[in-house]
Order: sequence, then structure tokens, then C-alpha cells
Amino acid sequence: MTPLRILVVDDHAVVRRGVRSLLESHEGWEVCGEATTGRDAVAQSLRLRPDVIVMDLSLPELNGLEATRQILKDSPRSEILVLTMHHSEQLARDVLQAGARGYVLKSDADQSLIAAVESLRQHKPFLTSRVTEFVLDDYLRRVETGDRAVHGAVTAREREIVQLLAKGRSNKEAASTLGISVKTIEAHRANIRRKLHLRSITDLVRYAIRNKIVQP
Repeated sequence: MTPLRILVVDDHAVVRRGVRSLLESHEGWEVCGEATTGRDAVAQSLRLRPDVIVMDLSLPELNGLEATRQILKDSPRSEILVLTMHHSEQLARDVLQAGARGYVLKSDADQSLIAAVESLRQHKPFLTSRVTEFVLDDYLRRVETGDRAVHGAVTAREREIVQLLAKGRSNKEAASTLGISVKTIEAHRANIRRKLHLRSITDLVRYAIRNKIVQP
């Protein structure tokens, strides 16, 4: 029997150790790699091609939602399970929109993580009990009716830039991180301000925190 290969993504070593120990206690499962940042998760997913990725949301360099989007763009057969301490209906919608099919709170991991990974192994979704059926039903309804609101106001690249600017990076530093020109950053920044009706960097930081792009 081919083992189930799992990539664990979290910036806290103690969490990674605990998740690894729990997962590898299940016969036939192996943790094939660990990542500590969103960008590292994207790179390792391309290199390792894991079956399941256990993904935190609050990650340095690239948040878990953006990492999820990028991974699934290149590896659509990978299943992503978001394991987070945060919970809100909007966040659950964002997780589903990004393409992840599992959502478990860290406080429920000891009871739900194995079941969640098993469900994703069978390509079935798994939502923690605290995420109500309303969230999934509402999301699917809006997708089926073509509601544009479900697709978000900003692009994936713009969300990356929001994360960098909200963490205090200058235009030059953001450009260097993303491998693009300062003029391109400035153009994106102007688009972000226009789309989101932001008047200052303080407004941008508030938007990033409210939407879990960065942690306060």
C-alpha cells in the first residue's frame, strides 16, 4: 500500500512536532516534509508533490490563504487542510474560496485532525464542527449563481503586496521580495487603494488584520 504523503506547514516548531507525531501515529501515513513560511510551502509542494498539506494561515512571507491558492494552481490534485486558531464565517469562506477543502481549529486538532486528513485522502471535504453548514451552503450557492463578491476585490498579487506593506516593508523592499520593479509595486498599490477605498497605510493595515492577511 502506497503511504499517504503529508506536508506540514506552520511557523512554530512545537506545533509541527505535535502534528507530525499525531499524523505518523496513523499506520500508512508519513510526513514527507515541513515548511515554516508560505513561500517555503509553495516551493516544497512543487518539489515533494504531497497528497495532503496541513496548512496554518498565519505564516511569514506569504500567508496560508495565498500559499494555498498558489499551490493549487500548480498542484490541483493536492488536498489542503487548513489548521488554524482563528475562526469566523468570513474566514471559512475565504478558506473555501482559496481551494482548501478542510478546515480544523487547532483547539480541535487532537479530536479532529486524523478524521480530517482521512476525509481529504478520500477527496471529501471536512469542516470542523464549529464551522456551520451555513458557511458551506452559502458559499456554494453564491458560486453557482455567479456572485462576483465571492471572488474578492483584489488579485492574488495585490494580496501579496498588502501583506508586505502591512508588515512595514517599503515599496523597494516589497519589489525586491516579489522580484518586480518599484514602479509595478506603486501601480499595484494605487489599484489597491482605489479598489478598497483606502486613504492611508493605517487603513491598509486595518484591512490586512481584519481579513487575516497579517496578525496584529
